[in-house]
Amino acid sequence: MKADTRFFTCLRHAHVYAPEDLGVVDLLLAGEKIACIGENLETPAGLDCEEIDLQGALVMPGMIDGHVHITGGGGEGGYHTRTPELMLSQITMAGVTTVCGLLGTDGTTRSVINLLAKARALETEGITSYIYTGAYELPTPTLTGSVRRDIVVIDKVIGAGEIAMSDHRSGQPSYEEYRKLAAEARVGGMISGKAGVINMHLGDGKRGIQYLFDIAAEGEIPRSQFLPTHANRNRPLFEQCIKWGKDSGFLDITSGINPNDPGSEICVKPAEAVREALAAGVPLKNITMSSDGGGSMPVFDEEGNPVGVGVGDEKTMLTELRDMIVEENIPREKAIAIVTLNVANALKLHDRKGRLAVGMDADLLVLHDDYTLCDVWARGRQMVQEGRPVVKGTFES
Repeated sequence: MKADTRFFTCLRHAHVYAPEDLGVVDLLLAGEKIACIGENLETPAGLDCEEIDLQGALVMPGMIDGHVHITGGGGEGGYHTRTPELMLSQITMAGVTTVCGLLGTDGTTRSVINLLAKARALETEGITSYIYTGAYELPTPTLTGSVRRDIVVIDKVIGAGEIAMSDHRSGQPSYEEYRKLAAEARVGGMISGKAGVINMHLGDGKRGIQYLFDIAAEGEIPRSQFLPTHANRNRPLFEQCIKWGKDSGFLDITSGINPNDPGSEICVKPAEAVREALAAGVPLKNITMSSDGGGSMPVFDEEGNPVGVGVGDEKTMLTELRDMIVEENIPREKAIAIVTLNVANALKLHDRKGRLAVGMDADLLVLHDDYTLCDVWARGRQMVQEGRPVVKGTFES
């Protein structure tokens, strides 16, 4: 890692999307926070302040990736298919400044303890990190023996996940088990002031999210307690998720699955899925996007046997952000909100993250005209400069 002791940085002539369009303004960063936003800002007299002229370049909040396998994922095809841990620059070079780490299929050879340790390491190296407790199966692995206790007493635990539903790799839990988990997470979130959400992995099973509709119909657990992800995995599932999203539920689209990729031919392209959801009447605030970065992308045959595997890439978030704006004609501020503000609101991180405003964490991206990455600041520290990482993780050369 590279040391940087400068406290003040002034970014001049930035076209800021906060995510709303603020026009061309200056931003003054003070330590880890945004101190001021406005035209022709004066820098602190007599104090060292780096000034950078961005010449009207697009500046937006750092992306919040709510579904990342920071310790790796996979393993469905044997031990050799366990994907590796993510390094710091893999995350920052994707324009991500906040990650929410989780386990997936394998809650046996991978542990929540290991996940927590990795999250703390990434925080030390310069970004912001949170985790979900648990894995695909129910009962799900935890740190303290209880999902509720994990959320209440472990600072970085904001909910449970990735819990599998309608997937042959799940623990095939009953409706009552899902319902009980929802109650555990909800009360844990209430006691601790956290989101207490369940990051719900959706597979290709015919039931889809019917259990979620059934739980919501009882009227005690609100739809906002669930963050159903991989909503664009296949067309029937996507149509269910649109119905869910139109009635106060979150709908999380995975940027890392694309119909051009082997094994994902039946999915809905992420940027197209956003356009379709908005056109169908899903409120903008209910749509989020995450990458599934670091997770395995297994390919199964008709009998459910693994025949290939890839690795999810967080850079797909930037690709789909561009495609939302350029290919699907979604206004910039709306597209940017889907990967920043909406995620912060869903995960109750909005007091620090998701917006460029005075007092918020100084997490921001500078993009080129073609929406490729130029610069990244995370908690006030420049991590990427002109498309190259200037801060690397402990074990990166």
